Amino acid sequence: MIAKLRGIIDTLGEDYCIIDVNGVGYLVAASAKTLGKLATGTEASLLVETIVREDSIALFGFADAWEKEWFNTLTKVQGVGAKVCLSILSVLTPSQLAQAIGAQDKTSFCRAAGVGPKLAARIITELKDKIVTVPVSSNNLEVLTETSKAATAMPAVDDADYSKSEDVISALVNLGYQRLEAYRAVTKVMNENKEANVPTLIRLALKEFVSKDF
Repeated sequence: MIAKLRGIIDTLGEDYCIIDVNGVGYLVAASAKTLGKLATGTEASLLVETIVREDSIALFGFADAWEKEWFNTLTKVQGVGAKVCLSILSVLTPSQLAQAIGAQDKTSFCRAAGVGPKLAARIITELKDKIVTVPVSSNNLEVLTETSKAATAMPAVDDADYSKSEDVISALVNLGYQRLEAYRAVTKVMNENKEANVPTLIRLALKEFVSKDF
């Protein structure tokens, strides 16, 4: 079973990356938040969950052990497959997941593709007494690159700005942009314009798409 991969990021897709490990390319599915921290041509290390079925072997990558723990917890809920789980992790960080469950906030879960009100309610009901902690051996995602290349991997948006960032990302997705591209653009403009409101951030993000400076 593969538990961790370290190599060069060869390709970044909407919901996956290809990691070149000594000439072998591994296709790894991941959340938008994890993919947003990667950049092609850089070296990175991802924690991996391997799922083996009769007809396939699938790899799922995570920026840190806490995200991986949530993946394993969420996939135990009936109706939450690996793809839906990654959709949830693309819109909610581990700490936001805990907050949403504690507050019985179905709306936050419904932001994820494939999650409707009934499934959101089931997730909250089944996980309301669960405590998902950060493993002691938790290692954050390593992005090992020259300083100039590392600058292309965007830092995550602070949890306090979650609602605002999701509003901007949703607006961009509704305009036809891919979620990963939207996440990168919004992360960049929010880190540079922390006090900007949603309309201003949408305008700035659209300018980023024109310049492709992210």
